[in-house]
Amino acid sequence: IRGNDIEVNIGLSFMDAAKGCKQKITIQRLEQCESCGGSGAKKGTTAETCPDCGGSGQVRVQQRTPIGVIQTTRSCPKCGGKGKIVKEPCPDCRGMGRVRHRRTLEVSVPAGIDDGQTFVLRGQGDQGINGGPAGDVHVMVSIRPDTLFERDGFDVWCDIPVTFTQAVLGDEIEVPTIDGRVKYNMPEGTQSGTVFRLRNKGIPYVNGRGRGDQYVKVNIEVPRNLTGKQKEALKKFEELSTDRNYEKRKSFFEKLRGAMK
Repeated sequence: IRGNDIEVNIGLSFMDAAKGCKQKITIQRLEQCESCGGSGAKKGTTAETCPDCGGSGQVRVQQRTPIGVIQTTRSCPKCGGKGKIVKEPCPDCRGMGRVRHRRTLEVSVPAGIDDGQTFVLRGQGDQGINGGPAGDVHVMVSIRPDTLFERDGFDVWCDIPVTFTQAVLGDEIEVPTIDGRVKYNMPEGTQSGTVFRLRNKGIPYVNGRGRGDQYVKVNIEVPRNLTGKQKEALKKFEELSTDRNYEKRKSFFEKLRGAMK
């Protein structure tokens, strides 16, 4: 009989999930009892072959139905699927043939795994009964929110604050990515809310080639706590400005005048 599967949850940072990492997990799993060698019988005694299933651990059951007799196989109720009957049980495992152990495993978390997804460790679960295979360990991932990045599928989003002057004149700005900082030439006249795209700077595809993109949203920060000289400079700038410098404002007032006629 195959051993049971084990479920375990792990918490990851945004960056560890994006780039992949090594993590240690602790599980409680059933393993063969060393005292009795998995037989369940007290040392110096032996387990007897189950008379009902002949040691197979399974019995055949016939059931009459309207379409005829159906024969199915199920776990033997007399021996519990073990194939053996223990008259003098092992004191360490109480006749079960398996004991629970605490184990620590190092697992490789695949790059690009998302919140709520699960990956499987084959054969690391409870040991099987009567020579059956071991179960698996199912590792469910929970990702903590990041202060800089947000994820949308395999794409990454982040907000970048820039100054009024940078937006007006354009500038080379530094943008954080999951691979480190990169340079981006922001064009002059960039508006607040503008989104630009960095190709292939997103999350790697799980178990595949390629990756998503990164989207960067520009937020223009309005200056505060201006000095007298700064205010005077801005007033002079405003005096030199024309409608050509503010196309949206010009369009708005033209629509407003048309609506008020």
